[in-house]
Amino acid sequence: MRDKLLGKKAITLNDVAKISQVSHQTVSRVINNSPHVSPATRKKVLKVIEDLGYRPNRIAQQLVTGKGTTVGIIGLGSGYYGPSQMISSIEKALRERDYGYVFASIESPSLAAMAEAMALLERHPIAALILINPLLDNSENLQQLTQNLPCVMVDTRSSGHPSVSFDQAYGSRLATEHLIHLGHRHICEISGPLHWYDAFERHQAWLTTMKEAGLEAGPSFASDWSAQGGYESALKLLKTKINFSGLVVGNDQMALGAMRALDEAGLRVPEDISVIGFDDVPEAAYFKPPLTTIRQDFSLLGQKSAGLVLELLEGENVERESYLIYPELRVRSSTAPHKP
Repeated sequence: MRDKLLGKKAITLNDVAKISQVSHQTVSRVINNSPHVSPATRKKVLKVIEDLGYRPNRIAQQLVTGKGTTVGIIGLGSGYYGPSQMISSIEKALRERDYGYVFASIESPSLAAMAEAMALLERHPIAALILINPLLDNSENLQQLTQNLPCVMVDTRSSGHPSVSFDQAYGSRLATEHLIHLGHRHICEISGPLHWYDAFERHQAWLTTMKEAGLEAGPSFASDWSAQGGYESALKLLKTKINFSGLVVGNDQMALGAMRALDEAGLRVPEDISVIGFDDVPEAAYFKPPLTTIRQDFSLLGQKSAGLVLELLEGENVERESYLIYPELRVRSSTAPHKP
């Protein structure tokens, strides 16, 4: 068998599988350096690959197996820092594994918008889908969209698919507890739009953390993730004339706008008001003052998402798996101990 194959013009993945006496999925795992292969099997397959001079070619593999090697990505909110970083990381991970990808951006979570995006993706031989949809209350739409396709859900509640997301409640608790530990007792909030999963989870955790500390929360104003929105929400907060010394803000861009409004009102950060953001965008360390924030590793989120979808394509049993990534506190100069 080996001699006959060596006489062929092109050696395929299936040829390697036959000689190695393993499945083509196992050969794929070896090629893609999956940890789900025993050392003995890996050594055997690599020896056959070397003997045959096999060079993986995704296009040729698609013709042999009849399976596509292109991953579809549908993203909502791709114009924001987090989703854009995440998508960039997913694309990089897929390229490194020699998988193609096609991306469709949507502005609405409606079934019509998703169906339009899916129609665009289906012009290509899509083998699996990564769906980035951070909005609440769209599980029915998601089920209809993904029922016949291997899918990984990102940054949203799982709908029966493998999923990867940040523990938003944990991050919000870190932010609020940081201010409480600094002695702040009157802490307000500027949240993101509450129909977003991230913003809703953070807001609820802020309320819970304040209650558990025996403190009255609020008020809270929801905004749109932008610096302008943070500025306008801070103006609304100041108009209430409520005395507060701590401000939890739903992302760094809104925190930037909020600090501008505080400065215009003659309030100093952190001497008068301690401000903490969320995300840790690259510019946060260069705000004036440098912003204390909750870091979310969007590159890791993208890598995990791509890893899960590749495991699905390689036949791994990950249907019920979900990964939570825990944010981290980054303390800078925008927060300080409260001075009554």
